[in-house]
Amino acid sequence: MNLIAAADAGWGIGFQNRLLAHIPEDMEFFKEMTAGHVAVMGRRTLESLPGGQPLKGRRNLVLTQDISFQRKGAAIVHSIQELLQELTPFGSKEVYVIGGACVYRQLLGFCDTAYITKISHTFQADAFLPNLDRQEGWELAASSKEQVSAANGLKYRFLTYRRRQEAHSAP
Repeated sequence: MNLIAAADAGWGIGFQNRLLAHIPEDMEFFKEMTAGHVAVMGRRTLESLPGGQPLKGRRNLVLTQDISFQRKGAAIVHSIQELLQELTPFGSKEVYVIGGACVYRQLLGFCDTAYITKISHTFQADAFLPNLDRQEGWELAASSKEQVSAANGLKYRFLTYRRRQEAHSAP
């Protein structure tokens, strides 16, 4: 499984169920990476998407404790076990965990790779990704050069973290 997120300098990923910053280059990267694959998210992340609708061109799986929740175009699961059962037909590289914070924490142990757009700014945040620089078993495998968003001047880098082989074991 893969994890994909944009995080600020303090590993913040959101505030009041919204992204911290809009970086078009990050959105394009997200689309390229996840298109044609499985996107795993929590209910609140789905609701934060445009129109509260599932992402087009992807199989959308929503992990929620709300047993009455339904959304056309998304498969709804209520436990990690049910999620893993739904993911059985897909290879690990086909699955992208896209948020939110609770889902990232729950599924980090199942992920092999994390694609992080690291923003060189700290925002007010109420949702955080685990700090992969300090996370046992994870290492930085690749980093782009620092870039500047044409839309807003924010500096960012595309980082790839990988789980060290000896550290990989699902919780």
